[in-house]
Amino acid sequence: LQTRLQAGQGYGNTLKCILTVYRNESLAGFFKGMSFPLASIGVYSSVVFGVFSSTQRLLGQLRHGDPAAAPSLADMALASVVAGAISVGIGTPVELVKIRLQMQTQPYSKAKVKLNSTVPGSSVYRGPIHCLRTILQKEGIAGIYRGNVAMLLRDIPGYCAYFIPYAMFCDWITPDGSLSPNPFSIWVAGGVAGAVSWAVSTPMDVVKSRLQADGVYSNQYKGTLDCILQSYQNEGLKVFCRGLMVNTVRGFPSSAAMFLGYELSLKAMKRCQSETNP
Repeated sequence: LQTRLQAGQGYGNTLKCILTVYRNESLAGFFKGMSFPLASIGVYSSVVFGVFSSTQRLLGQLRHGDPAAAPSLADMALASVVAGAISVGIGTPVELVKIRLQMQTQPYSKAKVKLNSTVPGSSVYRGPIHCLRTILQKEGIAGIYRGNVAMLLRDIPGYCAYFIPYAMFCDWITPDGSLSPNPFSIWVAGGVAGAVSWAVSTPMDVVKSRLQADGVYSNQYKGTLDCILQSYQNEGLKVFCRGLMVNTVRGFPSSAAMFLGYELSLKAMKRCQSETNP
């Protein structure tokens, strides 16, 4: 839904988008492009959380001489920036393949857009591997990283609005005297952080989606700035809020589960380590 609302045409609001996708593509339409993200989400999340925590420990060692020292707001912000920058290297190809698979059956009706030989509305890619191979053959490595600047501008502030609100909200709802937050506090704080992060990220997410969808049949945008300007000129500021509700609603449960799994896994590994090395 997010991709269709942001980069597609004729979907209107969220409810209309749901009905249109179901009417035209049945339930299968809601699961297009899922396999590649599902296969890579473990590696992607591990890298993001690992880079964030490792950067925090490094900053603690440099600033306070103790890697376990409580991070300051500046430390969390810098660790978030590093995690966001690193995530683009893994995330851009995955997002590109997902969006190309989701958008390949969408009609393109603009007369001024030069279309490729493939008929708009027909399937271009047979699956994620074929999609990746086709992009590499036609566009090279640069094609695989189409939209990386927009994704960088999305993820750096997005992860700042992800990790910092989580830490602050988790600390706020944890009862005084508790050594660590309980699972419910972690779940709620993670959900709030996910919703806040996507609310901050949605404007650049719209730009990224449009850049990555561009190229299935057409080449409408010359780059990130051109995409921003064309989108604003054609649809006004409201275009940068497309998919906001879907992103925030989706962001709460997914981030809540992500943080809960991360924190519980850390506790389990620390417990096993203490039992192994008493």
